[in-house]
Amino acid sequence: MAAAASLRDGLIRLAETLIIGAAGGAALGLAKFPAGWLSGAMIAVAAAAIARRPVLLPNRLAQAAYVALGISLGAAVTPDTVARISSWPASLLVLALAMACNSLAVVVYLHQVHRWDTLSALFASAPGGLSQALALASETGADLRSVAMVQSVRVLVLTAGLPLVVAGFGVTGGRPPGAAVETAASLGELAGLIVAATLGAVAAYWVRVPGGLLVGAMAVSGLLHGIGLVKVNLPPSLAIASFVVMGSIIGARFAGTDIWLLRRLIMVGLGALFVGTTVSSAFAVAAAFLLALPVGDVVIAYAPGALEAMSTLAFALNLDPAYVGTHHIARLIFVSLMMPIVVHAIRRRGASPKSLSDQRTAEAKAKPADAIPPPAPGS
Repeated sequence: MAAAASLRDGLIRLAETLIIGAAGGAALGLAKFPAGWLSGAMIAVAAAAIARRPVLLPNRLAQAAYVALGISLGAAVTPDTVARISSWPASLLVLALAMACNSLAVVVYLHQVHRWDTLSALFASAPGGLSQALALASETGADLRSVAMVQSVRVLVLTAGLPLVVAGFGVTGGRPPGAAVETAASLGELAGLIVAATLGAVAAYWVRVPGGLLVGAMAVSGLLHGIGLVKVNLPPSLAIASFVVMGSIIGARFAGTDIWLLRRLIMVGLGALFVGTTVSSAFAVAAAFLLALPVGDVVIAYAPGALEAMSTLAFALNLDPAYVGTHHIARLIFVSLMMPIVVHAIRRRGASPKSLSDQRTAEAKAKPADAIPPPAPGS
């Protein structure tokens, strides 16, 4: 009986979450809002989570959505995409420099303007690799809850606002011509694509590639479409459903959000996002002109957002998800390699967290008893 009741409760929570996400996605998607199905679902579910609705998305559903999105993203690969790959190494080098300057600028902002300790500011500035940042923050005594909140605000606002900025400057792409983005044709070919992409997703996930399910499926789908072996794609309705699930996943990060902490840190997070995005955008525009790359592609690729969200955003804006995804994978690898080194250097110089954590602890004790816990770590 208890198991049946638990299952029923879980299904009700899942249905409510998907209805909220679908309603939000439809509100913006049908209104032709840039990347509306993704952004609308994310905003609606985030609002519901903050309002303490019991949002729930099972891990298996999220994994299926990642694979479906990966297949759709890979289908956007064209011969033109393959021809531009030669310019990617230089773009990746500029990205590494942009990331270093981005993190430095955000650390200086948080340290000088908001008096954060150096390590907490560093973890909050990391443009990706949130799980690793939170783990290191916990080990070093940094302000874990504030870091998680600032990072969550970054992902939410960037995913919702960046489509408007890109569309406003008129740097979105056009859907590539040809059958590579159509849905009709051979069911056998489509079945082969799904099987191959799923195997690629599982393999990438097994070897722990960042965003492995999405990246593996996208790589296999992109390869098959790029060499012309496959010309079909998933139906648009399934891509839209995947957008809704992806947006709901991001919005659900705010489940269990500490309202008092959110009110206190939202302006801090927005300020850090503004500083970091300004630096990244400056490098992106420069790289686009120097390397003759589409501005929209480079702006999304250099944006300090989540791998899955930015790759999906590129597809929704008719940009190049292969280029964007490759750069965000490189960004995660760079952050994962460099962050422990930088943390070690800072700790050797004696710049450890000081009064800020104690202040946060005191404020937490002074909160109302019904305040709820901080958001769970995400990638």
